[in-house]
Amino acid sequence: MPFGAQIAEQGVRFRLWAPGCDRVALCVTAGQDERAFSMDSCGGGWFELITSHASAGTRYRFEVNGGLRVPDPASRFNPDDVHGASEVIDSADFDWQDAAWRGRPWKEAVVYELHVGTFSPEGTFTGVMERLDYLAKLGVTAIELMPVADFPGARNWGYDGVLPYAPDSRYGRPDDLKALIQAAHARGLMVLLDVVYNHFGPEGNYLHVYAKEFFTERHHTPWGAAINFDGPGSRDVREFFIHNALYWLHEYHLDGLRLDAVHAIVDNSKPHILTELAERVHASIGGKRRVHLILENDANAARYLERGSSAAPYVTPYLAPHAAPHVTQYVAQWNDDIHHALHVLTTGETDGYYTDYADEPIRHLGRCLAEGFAYQGEVSAYRGHAKRGETSARLPPQAFVSFLQCHDQVGNRAFGERIAHIAPAAAVRAAAAVYLLAPGIPMLFMGEEFAAKSPFQFFCDFSGELRAAVTQGRRREFARFARFADPAVQAAIPDPNEIQTFLASKLDWSSLKDAQAGWLAYYRNLLKLRREVIVPRLHGMGGRSAKFEVFAPEGLRVRWQLGDGSTLRLLANFSGKRIRADIPAGQAVFASSTEAGRGMLDPWSVVWTLET
Repeated sequence: MPFGAQIAEQGVRFRLWAPGCDRVALCVTAGQDERAFSMDSCGGGWFELITSHASAGTRYRFEVNGGLRVPDPASRFNPDDVHGASEVIDSADFDWQDAAWRGRPWKEAVVYELHVGTFSPEGTFTGVMERLDYLAKLGVTAIELMPVADFPGARNWGYDGVLPYAPDSRYGRPDDLKALIQAAHARGLMVLLDVVYNHFGPEGNYLHVYAKEFFTERHHTPWGAAINFDGPGSRDVREFFIHNALYWLHEYHLDGLRLDAVHAIVDNSKPHILTELAERVHASIGGKRRVHLILENDANAARYLERGSSAAPYVTPYLAPHAAPHVTQYVAQWNDDIHHALHVLTTGETDGYYTDYADEPIRHLGRCLAEGFAYQGEVSAYRGHAKRGETSARLPPQAFVSFLQCHDQVGNRAFGERIAHIAPAAAVRAAAAVYLLAPGIPMLFMGEEFAAKSPFQFFCDFSGELRAAVTQGRRREFARFARFADPAVQAAIPDPNEIQTFLASKLDWSSLKDAQAGWLAYYRNLLKLRREVIVPRLHGMGGRSAKFEVFAPEGLRVRWQLGDGSTLRLLANFSGKRIRADIPAGQAVFASSTEAGRGMLDPWSVVWTLET
């Protein structure tokens, strides 16, 4: 890794890219003593020093611009938060025992998104590890960690990280994260990590002081100046993020990365940073194991999800080093469209971005299930009547991650309510039966499987003027909604910076009883059916393999031809009334309607059949 601190034969090699500095010093702390060493200029804005006065565990900072002492932007660990000193980590010290692990095929993925700080009472990597047996029994095959990169303060969703190489110390040390990943592999679970390459958080980012080339005013994002991926000095910036991806996958044995909000990454150069990153990642893995790259992309850019003739991603697959090397591809994208359609159908809410799905939510759902995106170039009223999306019917269903809840869709509500608290239970169960058994890749949000009573609210722990600005900004964000027009109602919105907002968002595992236990049994049964009936038939499934029909105002039929030639059919009623419908041909896989055999569908009912 060209960035950061690396154990070397002569001691430790320190490197910093600081094009805005004439001189840089390394400040090393040993007990109460601190020593400063002048670093050698290597040209191109790089400074380097190899010294025997440091070893694993040494605390260090860089002195830039004549006195300001800053942490290493590629710190592997910052035990005293983002403003404190970095710690030298021996990356080869962990005793890995997962040499036999080669990952899992993407078609087997059932993803479980979780936030480390609120998933367990401990709020640590170890707390997650202690519940891996529960997750394996649930039927998930991959856990996706919300970002763990070091963020300012004691609590954060993770999208305000400023040290992207350093696991946040509140969650544990680097070895604790490695132990979690190793324990997951021992149980057959993949571990995916959410990474943020579109911005740095607003507190604790010192790059603008000594490396302004990291940012550009030519492009802008919702967080201000964009990351410089295509201007002068961008080569080193691109390498910083590419090596970050390589670092997580190699040093931590992760099974994949989910790249956050890539629609906010602006790059007019060729190859695009997303293209180059994916090519470099897959070339570095070299077919030794399966690694999956996933996107969040509000632009619905289907081109990043292209497949070859075999319906597999073009990237070099596991143990096939001679596969077509000419393209980069991402295995899947989070499909907000299917969430929004399901949300409108189950809750009736049509404000905000749900406006785009209010006209015919059942048609939007059908198109998502059969073709991937609901918006494939159509005009979006919510986005100022701009066209959104690219055609996606040519892609297989496994190129899309479907969900009923995720951190965004729960936590960006004013009070963080989960779907089970704002929609009828029957509607939620019907939606779960659809997305968990459909051929696409399903994702659960932590606690969804037992209708967790705790909310998941937006929380952070900023300091100074930023703290008050975030609190007021959060409340202004909802002022445009009619129900929050009253200032008194706005004031009731939880303060993101208050610790109680964070504590209220912790999963209440003690509630997993009585009615909640019934929810858990329901989800376990659906995932068992998926594992035994659906997944074995997905291999080789291509695009244009499905058709859908809206046969009643909230009635939907969908038919898929699976990879083994069998036909999977869905019949769904997303209304509170009984409707007439013929049961599809084939063997019953799942049916929630007691009237299905008599040509009627109960309210909020789902029927799945399979014809081999």
